[in-house]
Amino acid sequence: MHQEILLHGHVDDTIEYFATAAAKDAFQRCFYEFSGERLRFFSPGNELVLDKEGIHHHGNGGSFCEYMFGVEQPLADLAKMDVSNRLVLYGATYKEDGSLAFSDRTEGSKPYERIFFEGNAVYNYFFFLTGSFPGSLREQQEGILRQLGKLLKRSAGVGRGEDTRLSEEIFGLLGHKSSLYLIKLIHKKHRRYHETFRHLYKTYKAIPDQEYERLQSLADELGIDRYQQERMRIDIMYRHPENRRIVDEYKNILIDCHRKGTINKQENARLTRLKTLSVRNKIPAALFYTLDDMLRVDKLVDQGEQDYLAETRQILDGIFLHEHQIDSSVNREDLAKLLHAKMQASDNRDHNFEQILLETGKACDEKIRDGADIRLLESFSYIVTYFDRFDNTAASISRLAFMENIRLSEEAVRSLLGNKKEFDDLDPALFAELFFEGVLKNPYLGRFGSKKVQYLREGLKQLEQGRQTIQGLVSELNLITDQENLYRLLLGHAKEHIRHYYSRYNSKAEQEELRAEISRELKEKEALQEEIPADLFREVIVHIKTEAMYLHNLLPRIVADKDMALREDFLKNSGLDRFYLEEMEREYFELNSLPLEDLYQIRKGLGEAD
Repeated sequence: MHQEILLHGHVDDTIEYFATAAAKDAFQRCFYEFSGERLRFFSPGNELVLDKEGIHHHGNGGSFCEYMFGVEQPLADLAKMDVSNRLVLYGATYKEDGSLAFSDRTEGSKPYERIFFEGNAVYNYFFFLTGSFPGSLREQQEGILRQLGKLLKRSAGVGRGEDTRLSEEIFGLLGHKSSLYLIKLIHKKHRRYHETFRHLYKTYKAIPDQEYERLQSLADELGIDRYQQERMRIDIMYRHPENRRIVDEYKNILIDCHRKGTINKQENARLTRLKTLSVRNKIPAALFYTLDDMLRVDKLVDQGEQDYLAETRQILDGIFLHEHQIDSSVNREDLAKLLHAKMQASDNRDHNFEQILLETGKACDEKIRDGADIRLLESFSYIVTYFDRFDNTAASISRLAFMENIRLSEEAVRSLLGNKKEFDDLDPALFAELFFEGVLKNPYLGRFGSKKVQYLREGLKQLEQGRQTIQGLVSELNLITDQENLYRLLLGHAKEHIRHYYSRYNSKAEQEELRAEISRELKEKEALQEEIPADLFREVIVHIKTEAMYLHNLLPRIVADKDMALREDFLKNSGLDRFYLEEMEREYFELNSLPLEDLYQIRKGLGEAD
């Protein structure tokens, strides 16, 4: 049985450390010395030094940490759900074929800023060993990888910061003559920000503006740069169970497509569904952009489907004809085409569009630097301004359509109205084509989302005609949101009561009894002040009955016969949101241990329709 000695201290007000020496005779060993501002950990042939600037090391070992979402990962790690940690061995480099090459040159140094930038933003481990791996440093490192690599890349103790568990796991694979030296570095400022945001996200998910402002003040106080803030927030949001399931499914589809080198319509439809679902669950788009960039999904798109990119390049290239005294200013028709192309690229998750835009901007800068006409930049800026209007408008309407409890402010409505005027000047039909037609045809648009979008569309027209006020429009939209919130609150409570107390709810008397009971309970919890509207409660009961019929009668038939037509017919006529129904289906498949690939097959009809 091994023993452990733990040394804890602080390098400064930013860096904290925990150092563990574990061996059969650990209490008889000296493994550290402190001189001036240098803390040195050592064993025969190995050394790791902490000073004010960073670490310095030589000998065997390396570093490991829990992967943060978005950190560059080898495809082999990305594809394995059980791999959760990043492992770096001193002197090891990747060869062109993806295999590792080892060297006897393992010495090096790294500043703290780089450690917490390249690795985990909060916790990073360093280690070295004696007694287990003889030979040259190259041979020692190869032995460490063979013996400990699988454990270090998979141990849950790394992410939890459980040093004792880690040393026990590692010692379980080492001989009794071995010694392990484990140094954990903690970025105290990042940890405080990380814990604060994690608490806020767990509590609210959609963090209130006031709380978010306090979070930003904390970041400013601690001096945390925006990249690390975003990195920690995204990682925490990814680890939320509801978010992680969606993002991991998206990732697995991309990995499969990446391996075979193509993406078909069914897979594209599944990706689109998950992106739309992410909006409703308030999952940041950056999670998906990171995966798209890492797996280069844009390279998998069928070239025949990219005519809009060729047109985009043609129009943008035209602005350079100014150099030849050719009047090629971007006109209204060109702008409309570019905006439609941007919409298609957004729908297809095609980042080639943004790449073309970046290339054009870079070319403009270079030509102006070399003396070209300043009108190049003016033309390009004119286009980019409309793209910014597109992004802002699309984001506002998408949130209103798919997110729950979203309330447009008066300022947001004014912004939408101003953008609509600019798009109307290009083409009176353009605003509806870009922002309403696609959303209203989206099969994942729920009935409350549809209500809000249609009311917004008509409300903007009435504002222009002077038949509506901004305050009135915002008030009506908020009323629909309140109705949606109450409906979901009642649905959850009604299902809970039926599950535990009411086995029957068919007769009017039974429904009235249930309504009265839930009303009393919600009033006691101060979640409701007035009586539950009878018509809204009837809708809830119809929803529950329809759901039960689908789950117990139709879904088993649909699964057994792979009857996509029956499923689509039910969706069109039942009134249930597709989001809601697909979550029911997933739970049914998981509860009955059915293969999820069968579930994707019965959803295939949506992909073919697209």
